[in-house]
Amino acid sequence: MRSKLSRISILLIALASTIFTGCKINYGFSGASVDYNEVKTYSVDFFPNYAPLAQPTLSQEFTEALRNIFLNQTKLDLTKQDGDLQFSGKIVDYRTAPVSIQASEVAAQNRLTVTVSVVFVNTKDDTKNFEQSFSQFIDYDSQRPLSEVEGELISQVNELLVQDIFNQAVSDW
Repeated sequence: MRSKLSRISILLIALASTIFTGCKINYGFSGASVDYNEVKTYSVDFFPNYAPLAQPTLSQEFTEALRNIFLNQTKLDLTKQDGDLQFSGKIVDYRTAPVSIQASEVAAQNRLTVTVSVVFVNTKDDTKNFEQSFSQFIDYDSQRPLSEVEGELISQVNELLVQDIFNQAVSDW
C-alpha cells in the first residue's frame, strides 16, 4: 500500500513539474506586454521641437525620457535605428495659460501643456502600429514665474507623456 502511494506521489510530482515547466507566465508591474522571443530591440529617433516659445532643451529631454522608460521597464535593447519597435515624431505644442481665475485679474494657477505627435512602428506586429498625438499638462502657482519652475514642470510633463506612449505601444491595459 505504501509503495503504491509512493508511486502515485512521484507520478503527481512529475506531472506537475512537466506542466509548470511548460508554462511561462510573463508578468510585471509596468504593464508591458512584450513577447521577448520576437521583440528584442527598440529605437527612438530625436523628436524635434516645432512648438513656438518652447524651452530649447525640451526636445532632448523628451527624447531621453522616452528612451529611458523602455530601458527601465522592459528587457529590450536600445539601438540607434531600425529597432523592432520604432518611435519617431515631433513636439507640436508647448504653451502656458491661466486656468484658475480668482477675484483679482490674476489667475491663481497657470497650466503648462505639451503635445507630442508620435509615429510608432512594431516591425513584428503591424496591427499595433499607430500615429497619434499625446498631450499632458501640469498646473502651477501663478505667483511663481515660469522661468523658476519650468525645468521641474517639463520633467513632470515628460514623465506623463512617455508613460502614455509606453502604455499605448506595449501595454494591453
